[in-house]
Amino acid sequence: MTSSTSPAKFQGIAVLDHKDWKNPKKVEFEPKPFYPNDIDIKIECCGVCGSDIHAAAGHWGDLEKPLVVGHEVIGTVVRLGENCNSGLKLGDRVGVGAQVFSCLDCERCKSNNEPYCPSFVTTYGQSYKDGYSSKGGYADYIRVHEHFAVPIPENIPSHLAAPLMCGGITVFSPLLRNGCGPGKKVGIVGIGGIGHMGLIFAKAMGAEVYAISRTSAKKEDAMKLGADHFIATKEEPDWGTKYFDTFDLIVVCANSLTDVDFNVVPKAMKVGGNIVSICVPEQNEVLNLKPFGLLGVSISNSALGGVKEIKELLDLVSKNNLKIWVETLPIGEEGVKQAFERMDKGDVKYRFTLTDYDKEFSK
Repeated sequence: MTSSTSPAKFQGIAVLDHKDWKNPKKVEFEPKPFYPNDIDIKIECCGVCGSDIHAAAGHWGDLEKPLVVGHEVIGTVVRLGENCNSGLKLGDRVGVGAQVFSCLDCERCKSNNEPYCPSFVTTYGQSYKDGYSSKGGYADYIRVHEHFAVPIPENIPSHLAAPLMCGGITVFSPLLRNGCGPGKKVGIVGIGGIGHMGLIFAKAMGAEVYAISRTSAKKEDAMKLGADHFIATKEEPDWGTKYFDTFDLIVVCANSLTDVDFNVVPKAMKVGGNIVSICVPEQNEVLNLKPFGLLGVSISNSALGGVKEIKELLDLVSKNNLKIWVETLPIGEEGVKQAFERMDKGDVKYRFTLTDYDKEFSK
């Protein structure tokens, strides 16, 4: 049942110093111990997520080095632990998102809420119980618990599948959990890497979709992505009053919550409506709002989606042949440097996927 085609040491493109994060270096590193339910995946490509920038730049604290980021991984199963029973086979194409471990035994895990488990381990930069600091997908291989590897439908190209594993599921989960569908009016705030996917998914789920952005610069893109309406908040500062009692759901996909006026947004909500943020801002950000504005309205923050939800997202994308907007860059010191620099400037429409792994890691 097992295969040992993975090497004793893995290679990756790593951040060695947060102060010099835009100059990552190719390194060799020890993988985590191989446990009976683990699998090894030979990586084909990996999406670039905003979280990678936060982690690399030190916005989330001083993470253990070498820091190999990347949690939108697509690759092939090359090794199976002796206790693996998920149905995965050698040669299967799978995806791994931003979570690689949970206890799988608590009520949260048993109810498909693995991202909310106290034993959650993120794909990179967090220690397992044995002390090993997790390493992500800017590498030739990744070793994870089999539960967190999800089969990829044949008709989804790998470079388009990769961003679904974190960015995609992060916006799909609140849409799914809050009733996005026919007869619902849904707003997506922030038309970027995650927000653009929110427009695509909400439309495919049958909702009437509103793109909400600071200016009209992305209006044409938003309409191509599936939006039925477009709101430019800086051009209509009190847009909440104009759209009073409109929305069943608004998902906030902005990089920062500082620019979102939570004293305006609730006005546009229906009674019982939900405002859900998926933002993971810098540590020092504080949310300011007037509690009276929340009468009849709920505001919350959503984490990742669970494995069951990732499978539902992949099914939606596969059945509807949905195409997110992705630019590819070659993995390597220069490719990652370019991705970091352009992401930091917002120069991407709307996701990057790192490819050409075989070329880089055969060296």
